Amino acid sequence: MARRQKRPQGPLPPPLPPERRTVGQLVGEAIRAYGGDFWRSAAIGVPAVVATALAWVAPSGQARVALVPVIAILVSLSYVAGCALVLGGSLVSRRALVALFVAVLVFLPFPFLAELYVLPAIAWLALFGLAVPAALVEGLGVRRALGRGYRLARADYVHALGGLATLGLVVVISQFALDFLLREYADNTRVVAAVLAALTFSPLLFLGSAILYVDQDARLRSRRERGKERDADVLDVDDADGEGRSDAAREPGPAS
Repeated sequence: MARRQKRPQGPLPPPLPPERRTVGQLVGEAIRAYGGDFWRSAAIGVPAVVATALAWVAPSGQARVALVPVIAILVSLSYVAGCALVLGGSLVSRRALVALFVAVLVFLPFPFLAELYVLPAIAWLALFGLAVPAALVEGLGVRRALGRGYRLARADYVHALGGLATLGLVVVISQFALDFLLREYADNTRVVAAVLAALTFSPLLFLGSAILYVDQDARLRSRRERGKERDADVLDVDDADGEGRSDAAREPGPAS
């Protein structure tokens, strides 16, 4: 029986630029950033894992509500650290403190929205979550950072929402799979397995969110440039000396 000849594999196509990057490539870039600096990336997940553990052990009712600010601070620390790792910036600076405060403000409504349904919670983060890297990278104050995050989200809200939802889904599925393997085949307790799984995969969410800021910023810049080009075309068409409409506006002449 004749063997099939393997087709020669050419080089992979270059990745799309940020303004046209797909959700799949966003996840791929997050994985590559994780692997490029594994230990520092893994350390990003420590505060988030502590927050998750607090949510597990907290009793229901008012005690759990009282822990929401603490959990918000811990998750925000992971987010700001992930932004600093991907985008650059010092964690010991005024910008980092402002970014942390903005992150806490953005995350505080998340648990209450998630109680209703997870999609409104993700939609909220997609709408204002990019204010955190904006504060860290651009040095904005709290109010301007929130406005900047909103404008970045509107540049391509489908990409922002889809990117966060996909990152969250990848992290949850990966954590569940590793949690199952650690409990069934490595003889770990439920808590230890869950902590190890969360510590391993939660950094992807924060690294990917930082990369999403780059995507949305590029999309916003591209949209502005296209708007300027359209405005320039309109001026050219309306020019009385150029070829345009027959009823192009003219400068008023001297009165007779």
